Amino acid sequence: MFKAFSRILRFTRELWPLYVLVMISSVATALLALATPFLVGRATDVIVETLRNDSPAEAAMKSIMWIALALLAVELTSTVVRNVGGWFGDVLSTRMRQILSDRYYAKLLSLPQSYYDNQVTGTIISRLDRSILGLTDFVNSFANNFFSMLLTVVMILGITAAYYWPLALLLAIIFPMYLYFTTLTSKKWMVWEKEKNSNIDLAQGRFAEVVGQVKVVKSFVTELRELSLFQKHFSNVVDLTRGQSRYWHMMDIIRLGIMNLIFCAIYFTLFWRTLTGHFSLGDMVLLLQFVVMARQPAQMMSWLVDTAQRAAAGSIDYFKAMDELEEKSANPVLVDASRPGGAMSISEADVNASVRPRMQAPATGPVIEFDDVTFEYIEGEPVIHNVSFSASKGQKIALVGESGGGKSTLVNLLLGLYSPTSGALRVCGQELSDTTASELRSSVGVVFQEPALFSGTVRENIAYARPDATQEEIEAVAKKAYAHDFISNFAQGYDTLIGERGLRLSGGQKQRIAVARAMLKDAPVLVLDEATSALDTKAERVVQAGLEKLMVGRTTLVIAHRLSTIANVDIIVTLDQGRVEEVGTPAELAVSGGIYSELLRLTASSSAADRERLKRFGFHDGAEDDEDEDELGVELKEDEQGATSQTTSTTN
Repeated sequence: MFKAFSRILRFTRELWPLYVLVMISSVATALLALATPFLVGRATDVIVETLRNDSPAEAAMKSIMWIALALLAVELTSTVVRNVGGWFGDVLSTRMRQILSDRYYAKLLSLPQSYYDNQVTGTIISRLDRSILGLTDFVNSFANNFFSMLLTVVMILGITAAYYWPLALLLAIIFPMYLYFTTLTSKKWMVWEKEKNSNIDLAQGRFAEVVGQVKVVKSFVTELRELSLFQKHFSNVVDLTRGQSRYWHMMDIIRLGIMNLIFCAIYFTLFWRTLTGHFSLGDMVLLLQFVVMARQPAQMMSWLVDTAQRAAAGSIDYFKAMDELEEKSANPVLVDASRPGGAMSISEADVNASVRPRMQAPATGPVIEFDDVTFEYIEGEPVIHNVSFSASKGQKIALVGESGGGKSTLVNLLLGLYSPTSGALRVCGQELSDTTASELRSSVGVVFQEPALFSGTVRENIAYARPDATQEEIEAVAKKAYAHDFISNFAQGYDTLIGERGLRLSGGQKQRIAVARAMLKDAPVLVLDEATSALDTKAERVVQAGLEKLMVGRTTLVIAHRLSTIANVDIIVTLDQGRVEEVGTPAELAVSGGIYSELLRLTASSSAADRERLKRFGFHDGAEDDEDEDELGVELKEDEQGATSQTTSTTN
């Protein structure tokens, strides 16, 4: 536990001025707290002495008045100092939450794709909430209350030792005794807490998935099943808590029972010393107040240790994520922001530099080049074997093969989400190992099968790669993506809120916005990862028309689900179980007897067996709807007439 908190302090070392201020205010609060018992003890002695000597009350009134005023001054000063220290404590905990959250987010953004392959999104989010919030809540409570109490106890031990050292010894025994018994329970307690956290993470992870895909849940009528799974996880948490809490409180009875015996001995010692004349009545009152002041922190240690253990348990998950290795080509600014002492604010210059293409497509030679590339997700189990092919500036190259043949893996490699296990991969003439992730990805535009839009406005989504784009630039690419007309029909136009993941838009509308987004990015390399496979025939053709404009002047890698989509590409690469079978033009491969010619045969066939085999390639059967075709022609013609004569600039 102490190791966990020492690491947190090192991780947030830039907060040292606040740590110092909290300590100063805590020391001041502790000193002021000690003044009250001394003043009350003095007042007691004055009153007792006056009554014992049968002196006139008026003689002692002046002393009592000054003591009362001193008590008022002490209490007022204590109130001010305590609240000033509380303000510093609140700022400290909030700043700590900011730092831990910012560095966690920066770390997640710099981690390789392989990390996310083994994580549940909801669990990652839960860790941000549970771990960081638990840590900062503990720090807030400790800074605002318990730290000053502990300092007060230390001072009380020193003062009581000056009066009678055995009394101080009895008080001192309480704290190591309590910590000793607490340590005995910690190991077992932490095991329970880890299991509880695991169940909570699973429940919240599933919760996030279900909320994000609630349409699927409702369409399969699995609401009760999902609720049942959620309830089971939290039921496990309740069962674990029963055993954990029972054990903790049984041990707490033992701890507090022993502590009560020690306090009994303390009270007896005070009464006995006063009765035998070693202490005055004022001394007894003074020391009794000190004992009461020391008792509160001792009784709060159960809460402190419980809260500290929860925070320490949460920090384990947090630092486990923070200890992950970043992807080799991660942006250095991002990596720095995730580390202790790193930048707490990202400059506009850094943001702009991270999204601008830094590579240019060479006029001659390959723009994309896979050179004997082998890749394995799991060591010893390659999924890509010695793949070699290339594409020059302006060429369109299609990847064709059965599902699971390695097409999407090659795209992931091209995007730098993974690094080849062996071989070389070059983009714009540069080795991936010699480029940063931001350089590479700024030079590659992508249109995925799932558009992956963000909540916000249409304008913000189109300008995602270029937030500074003008309205004219945004409208120009929207027209070329055949999106301007339907956007203009919205009441708020480009300022229309589209909802989370664009839920207020149709599939075709979302994909056209994604195409416009890629156009505005204006990268020299383009990847179309089954960009129209989720759309109906009409929507697909509208999107495909936009894609044709997007591909002009760019080197394009296409994964497609229709032969018509790839019939006009320059090169086709066929893949079979992660190996290149053939590379050639559509005309060459149509008569080669390989995968592409097999697809042509299957598409032309009407047999059920051939249709079923065609599905293994993820291809549609090629059936066309003439009515949709006619409708589409009219729609595209109208869009073309409404488009401006502007053309989207392409990166050389």
